[in-house]
Formats: sequence, C-alpha cells, structure tokens
Amino acid sequence: MARVFAFARTTLANLLVLFVVFVVVAGIVASATSERPQAPSGGALLIEPVGAIVEEQARPSPMTIATSGSFRQTTLRDLLDGVEKASEDERIASIVLDLSSLVSVAPAQLEVIGDAFEKFRESGKRIIAKGHHFGRNQYYLASFADEIYLHPFGDVTLGGYGMSGLYYRSLLDKLKVNMHVFRVGTHKAAVEPFTRDDMSEQTKESYQLLVDGVWQRYVERVAGNRNMEPEALVAYANRLDEFVAAADGDMALAALRHGLVDALLEDHEVDKALREATGADEGKRYRRIELAEYLGPRIEPMFGDIVAVITGTGTVVMGDQPPGVIGADSLTQLLRDARKDDSVKAVVLRLDTGGGSALASELIRQQVVQVQEAGKPVVVSMGGTAASGGYWIAATADEIWASPTTLTGSIGIFAIVPTMENALQHVGISADGVRTGPFVDADDPTRGIGEGLARTLQASVNHGYRVFIELVARGRGMSVEEVDAIAQGQVWTGQQAHELGLVDRLGHLEGAVARAAELAGAENYRVRYMQQQQPPYLRLLQDLADGFGIASPDGQRYRGIATAMLRDLDRIARLNDPRHIYALCDACGMMP
Repeated sequence: MARVFAFARTTLANLLVLFVVFVVVAGIVASATSERPQAPSGGALLIEPVGAIVEEQARPSPMTIATSGSFRQTTLRDLLDGVEKASEDERIASIVLDLSSLVSVAPAQLEVIGDAFEKFRESGKRIIAKGHHFGRNQYYLASFADEIYLHPFGDVTLGGYGMSGLYYRSLLDKLKVNMHVFRVGTHKAAVEPFTRDDMSEQTKESYQLLVDGVWQRYVERVAGNRNMEPEALVAYANRLDEFVAAADGDMALAALRHGLVDALLEDHEVDKALREATGADEGKRYRRIELAEYLGPRIEPMFGDIVAVITGTGTVVMGDQPPGVIGADSLTQLLRDARKDDSVKAVVLRLDTGGGSALASELIRQQVVQVQEAGKPVVVSMGGTAASGGYWIAATADEIWASPTTLTGSIGIFAIVPTMENALQHVGISADGVRTGPFVDADDPTRGIGEGLARTLQASVNHGYRVFIELVARGRGMSVEEVDAIAQGQVWTGQQAHELGLVDRLGHLEGAVARAAELAGAENYRVRYMQQQQPPYLRLLQDLADGFGIASPDGQRYRGIATAMLRDLDRIARLNDPRHIYALCDACGMMP
C-alpha cells in the first residue's frame, strides 16, 4: 500500500510539474505571437546600430575594446528582422536611422542591410537618416534614405577602401626572435608580417584588385541611391580638400553643395521635422519605438519542418569556445544536434571567418559531411568573410552562397613556429638537457627547431595543401589543376569567386535558407537559429559591458599602431593548432 501511495504521489507531482511547464511555455509563446509591441500608429522605428555589426554576439574582452573601439555590438539579424517586420506593419510609417554610434560593419553586411532598406521603401514608407558625421560606412547606409540630415558643424568623409598592416621582421630581428615559416601558396600573405618589413608586390597587386572591386560596388550603389554620376562621388572622395576649400572650410556645406545630404539641421531642428512627420508623444518627442523593444522576445520554433541556421564567427581554433570564436568542439556539437533532430530538414551554416587551425577546420567539415550523410542538405552562407579555414569548412557543402563583396578563397596553408634561443643567449640564458630522441620537445621555443622538425612541418604543410585543393575540387566539381590555378592563397571577392566557380550563387542568408528548404523538399518550414547559450555570468558581463560601451561619437574607430598590434597579437594568441598548421587569411583582417 505504501508503494502504491508513493507511486501515486510521485506521479501526481510529475504531472503538476509538467502542467506548470506547459502553462509557462504556452504563456510565453502566446505573448510572443499574439501581442504586438506598442508601436505608435503612424510613428517611426528608430534604428541606432551601436558598435560593430556582427553575425552573433561575442563575449566582451579588453582586446575587443582595443581592436574595435567598443564593447557594444549590434547583430545583423536584429537589424534585418526589424526592417522586414516594419515594412509589413501598418503602424510603422517610417524608419529613423541614427548612425552616430556605428563603429564597424563589413561591406557584405552593408549590402544586405541596403537590400532590406530598399524593400522597406518599396512598401511606400520613408527612411530619414540623421547624424553629426557620416563616414564611408555610415554614409552607405544613409544613402538609402529619402532624406539625409547633417548637423551644420558635421561632415561627410568617404575616402574609399584600403588594406594595410604592420610588419615585424626588423623588430623580431632586434629581439632576436626566429620565425620559422613553412607555407604553400604563392599568395599566402599571412606570414609576410613576420618575414618582411613591407608588403610584397605580389600581395599588393592581389589586394589592390580586392579594394578596387569593393569600392566600385560601393560607388555604383551609393551614386545610384543619390541620383549622382559615379564620377562625381569618386571626385568628392578623392578631392575632398578642394571641395572643402571652395566652401571656405565648411565641411557640412561642401557635402550639401555636392548633393550628399538634403539639409543642414541642428538637433532640435531635426526633432521638429520628425515631430511634423510622425506627430508627438506625451513627452513631446517624435513618435517612435526603438528596435529592441519593437522586436520583443524571440521564441525559436520547436515543431514542424525546420531549417536550422548555425552561425560560426571569428578565428577557427580547437576546443570548446564562446560565441565570437569558432571552436571545433563548439560548432561540431551544434551540427551534431541538428543532425540528430528529426524536425531539422536542412542546415544553413552562416560563416564569417578568416580561418585559423587547419585541423579544427577539417573536424568541422567532417561534421558537415555527417549532416549531409544523414540526408539533410547543408548550404553555406558566407558573411563578410569566409576564407582560408572558412572556405575549407564550406568546400564540400551542397551549395555555397556569398555576397558580391564577401572576402573568400585564400586556399592555402602555412605553419609558423617562433623560437627565441638567440634572444635568450643574448641576455645570458642557455637551454640544455637530455632527450631520448631528436623530436622530444622539438618545438621548444628556447631551443629552436632542428632540421628534422623543419622537414616534417614542410612535408605536412605540402600534404595539407593537397588535401585542401582536393576537397575543393571534389566539392566544386573541378579538377585539382583548375583549383590549384585559382588557389595558392589568393583572396577573391564573392563576385570573383562566383565567376571562378568557388561560389554557387550570389545572395544573402534569406536566399540561402530558402534554397536549403528547397533542396530538402520542405515547403512549409520555419527557421530555427541554433547557437551556443552563454552562461548567466557571461550574459551579465555583456550587460555591464553595454553600459560602458565606448563607441566614439563620430562613429570612427581609432586605428593607431597600438590597435593594429593588439589585433595581430590577439589573433596569434588564439591560434592553438597542435601541429602549428593554419589556413588563415591575412587580408580578411585588414579591410576596415
């Protein structure tokens, strides 16, 4: 009898727990699906991107703030979802775009945001951009607006695109540090900062093609948005001094005269114009709702046919890593979860990475293959960058999608081992001991490397390169010779890669998701974003970091010597391939 009572009690308790869980989940789902945010009728959606626009939120760190200028980040998904939702919301009449806190954004991200703004305007609604300063990236987004308001003491500076870095050979020589480099690929420029004092002519030629291609697309689209001749926009970018001098030093007036902005208005004048357009709320501000409030809580779909979107951003390294770094264990676990989930019919792998560990890249690619072998198509959608190790991961996917300005390719690998035996000897320190063989502690930085390890590393790099181009050949339906001709570490834009056969289609994440569903035969599907869950203390750290964000008022990040060095040191510190062999794109970190 006691057992029966205990069983009944346990059963009743479990049922009560399940009931409570059901009620809570049902309440959350109902509130997320049935209740719309309190957007004012005829009001505006205020979009204020802060810091860097990223594919996924990364854990803040001192290195992040030093290299990007801010702890704060804005996810691309939030921006796109907000604009799409507003275009279909009869309460939202316009978007107000405040770009004063935008720090950095990749050219490929600019394009997809621009596409979203175009669709919004096609719905018959207006976009108004306002700011104290418009740099190159801020102005690209502002150019999609019906009206651009600039502060009378502000400016518009376009400049263009460039790629530059620091070179450490002479410093390393002074420090008596030996950099042992083993590479394959005539264009593999990632090792040049450690072996040269300047950029090689071959690398300059390669990078010039990249920046010219990206700049051309920028000019064509921005000039088209402003109904200008492309030559006029280029003239303003290249002869800013002349136009400012003609305006007696007034940079805002120079921009107005050149047709880059529609009016010069002080902040209170902008507010007045917006109140006239939207009406005023109880606080006598123009009627608006901010993006975060407008989006509300996100509830990922749990049932039905699912297309899973898995995001990988940052350097590719071994192990379990937080968001913002692609860890082999972390990303393969997400892919494994998608493979084992029967509701997931297809996977879109969204990559934004310049690569890293060759071994980690291969471990992730092998898990991609397992997803495919489970009967689930995998489509890779490239973000701002998907090169070297990023392309390795993508090589054998069912399809590869890229933006025209994505940086990709960089098919080549290298090994690099720093040693400091000369530096130690210079200050009177020697390393000595006994070993059972020539490969015991062969990469000990205090000893240097012997001929045996040097031969081993070069042979391993040669083998790794062959594996890389064979994977690409198999995945792209090309011969090894055809791949080798366009590999060699050469970096391409998405447009160029498409023409060369390295990319299947040009488009953005939305198109890649639709294509994945089509390949899976899923007509009525929903999208689930699968991502690592940050532990509570990291979320708290992120919230605290947001409170102390230091995005510069003019939206420009400081790019001094210390910043560039910290960026390089940060990247080197993350590299943890046990064989010291890397598929890493140096160019992908150079374009601001």
